[in-house]
Amino acid sequence: MSVLGTLGTVAAEAAGETTAADLKNISAASNAGLAYGLAAIGPGIGIGVLVGQSVQAMARQPEAAGMVRTTMFLGIAFTEALALIGFVVFILLKFA
Repeated sequence: MSVLGTLGTVAAEAAGETTAADLKNISAASNAGLAYGLAAIGPGIGIGVLVGQSVQAMARQPEAAGMVRTTMFLGIAFTEALALIGFVVFILLKFA
């Protein structure tokens, strides 16, 4: 169980009676949130590196800026798809 799940469980137990289903829901929600947060880190770093390298390429060869920009936007779309996959996994974990 993650730290967030443990804190959620402690808070729920302090508030009153909790059932096993409540504890399962708290744990699932906190673990799914943690999983989505971790899944969003990779695409965030990837997009930052991609844009930085594209700007550097456009500064070095301005005549190729159009092609570099097009390739950059395609790379951003594919990288952002990873974050969307992470979000879908988050939803599946939450409601499974």
